[in-house]
Amino acid sequence: MKLNLTHAQLTEIFAARFVGTPSAVLVQEVVYDSRKISRSEGVAFFGLNGPKRSGFEYVQAAYDKGIRIFVLDQQPAKEFAEACFYIVDDVLEALQQLATFHRKRINYPILAIAGAIGKTTVKEWIYHLLADQLKVQRSPKSYNSQLGVALSLLQLPLEGNLALIEAAVSKPGEMEKLHAMIAPNYVVITNTNAGFRHEFDTDQAYQVALQSLSIGADWRIDGDHLEALSDENSKNLFDQIPFNDPVRVHNARVAIACALRLGSCSPKAVAELPELANRLETFEGIHGATLINDAYSLDLLAFEGSLAFLKAVAPGKQHMVCCLLSENQAHLKEEIIRLLLANQIDTYHIWTALPAILPDISDQVVLIKGNQHLLTEALLSKWKRKSHSTVVRYDLSALQHNLRQYQQSLAPTTQILAMVKAQAYGGGLDQIAKQLLAGGVNYFGVAYADEGVLLRQAGIKLPILVMNAEPAGFESCIASQLEPAIYSPTHLDAFIRTLIASQIQDYPIHLKFDTGMHRLGFLPEQTDQLLQTLRAQPEVCVKSVYSHMACADEPQHPMNAQQISSFNAICSQFESALPYPFLKHLLNSEGAAHFPQAQFDMVRLGIGLFGVNHDPQFEQKLKPVISWTSRISQLKQFKKGACVGYGCSEILEADSQIAVIPVGYADGFKRNLSNGRGGVYIDGNFCPTIGRVCMDMIMVLAPNARPDAEVEIIGTQQALSLFAEKAQTIPYEILTSISPRVQRTYVND
Repeated sequence: MKLNLTHAQLTEIFAARFVGTPSAVLVQEVVYDSRKISRSEGVAFFGLNGPKRSGFEYVQAAYDKGIRIFVLDQQPAKEFAEACFYIVDDVLEALQQLATFHRKRINYPILAIAGAIGKTTVKEWIYHLLADQLKVQRSPKSYNSQLGVALSLLQLPLEGNLALIEAAVSKPGEMEKLHAMIAPNYVVITNTNAGFRHEFDTDQAYQVALQSLSIGADWRIDGDHLEALSDENSKNLFDQIPFNDPVRVHNARVAIACALRLGSCSPKAVAELPELANRLETFEGIHGATLINDAYSLDLLAFEGSLAFLKAVAPGKQHMVCCLLSENQAHLKEEIIRLLLANQIDTYHIWTALPAILPDISDQVVLIKGNQHLLTEALLSKWKRKSHSTVVRYDLSALQHNLRQYQQSLAPTTQILAMVKAQAYGGGLDQIAKQLLAGGVNYFGVAYADEGVLLRQAGIKLPILVMNAEPAGFESCIASQLEPAIYSPTHLDAFIRTLIASQIQDYPIHLKFDTGMHRLGFLPEQTDQLLQTLRAQPEVCVKSVYSHMACADEPQHPMNAQQISSFNAICSQFESALPYPFLKHLLNSEGAAHFPQAQFDMVRLGIGLFGVNHDPQFEQKLKPVISWTSRISQLKQFKKGACVGYGCSEILEADSQIAVIPVGYADGFKRNLSNGRGGVYIDGNFCPTIGRVCMDMIMVLAPNARPDAEVEIIGTQQALSLFAEKAQTIPYEILTSISPRVQRTYVND
């Protein structure tokens, strides 16, 4: 959203003291985190104060990235050429005033969603139920705080049909500020359960604060009193809810009731309500265990959702819950036990301190619950399977976000095939595939049959296309109902022979054509012969015809138009010859962003789901899914002239501090990143490699580093694409090269 704010408007909105020369550039957007600055023209930096550091301390970092417009609570003593400053009493309040101003310009209604829990889920489900009828905007993730609401409002376009904004309160006085910003037309209170009422003195005070959001609104829906709103139609829709745990059923009913007030609601849309990520982190544990860390809160209503997730993670395994209470939470123990017994948890432990001897967790799924972070981290350190301090994290909510961005860019009838080959680009076949399944993909694609078998073993029932179906894997394809890609007459003949031997007919196959990539595939001139074979062989039926573009990341390349034209001609021949419909697909992630006219029936998404696209405008819509971090093993001081690493390939030009980091080319940190070609970020500072990358370690110049500091290899400061560029390769190779010995963790928000 471009704000288009003038200097005069800003001065009036903030009632600020202005220092500097007024900028003629219109302010288009705001930023508050200097690490996330990607552009500077027309961007205003808000120096927000945190619990430990002042926003004022980040002015230099923002200025170095090109920012020239600042909103601060004090005037810098240092001179910043060409910069201008709006000096206010409270920077957060100034941001909220800006959000309030922008809200008044919006000409469509806003629905505010508040409640003890379930706000994000209800918001996303309302969006799901209404998105095909209305142009719906919504706040990102769980942006529902004093800061999050302001940022959400500032992202709203001026035109639309409806906006969904979350609102959360933890203490008295907050809801008044949120109400002033949002000025909602409609309000939904998911529930008023005050089991976790933060800093409110009484349950009633918390409930009154929630309900005050609806002052001046046209209507309010209370999740605690849905029966009063239910009619025969809504009850029939409730029967279509695809969940059976009480928390999600309640949230779905709230979403349905709201959708019916704003538009229509189809049984099909209800039946397809997506599973949503939550604030849970999943790890591999020792002795075959799976660990789920839910150290967010001890709200008992949210606890039920965590238990439902626990049971869904690994069906067939024993379930254990370890709950960590503080002294002032001891009164919850009996209620927690009743909840665990009601949910038939196999084993549970409730502690205020870790016992000397921990229980055996072999082959169990273990939920670690509670907001005692020191205790949970201590427990995880003992039970995690891998102790390697180098970790790659997968943000599953970002994965879902990226999928939604592609979904919104495609025609409503275009299906999505999610590529999960090579262990879902290194992310873990099971975890990534289940998230994409919940997000509504229509197909999965793998390279080899054994990958498809693993998906079936994980309970995936969607159709699975095997891109490189080798004859040796044909029987596995058939046994697991996988659909092979067939790419030559010889290949087709071999598969038909396998089907004849098994007395199978009408088995689905996918025909791959070479329209210019010159890799696997039938040539266009083989189409007539292929059609003759298909008409004579009842063993197979064509599920899809597809091809692959060679230059999709270069939209202007003439090869693209040539391939689209060739593919169109092939599809026309098949449409004329086959007596039944089939799918047509040509585009990958890059193609889906660049060639909307060639979407056909389906697109194949892979690397784009991880936040990578060559189109800068499209990539801005995406979020990075992986972050790769490590920790400093040792800091060492050396004098000028000392050599570092194998072969003494680099000599220190000055006295230097070197950080040794436990990551090397065996982990996927490429050896060609040696001698300063690559590097990492430590405490916000880029630290170049010095000497050669070793198998298990790198050395970097780190003059200001602290012992045991966290090291960012890939993340907000060094994006995956940039890291790949420095390594003279592509993001695909980086993702698939991160060693299995590097610990994988999965974060849901």
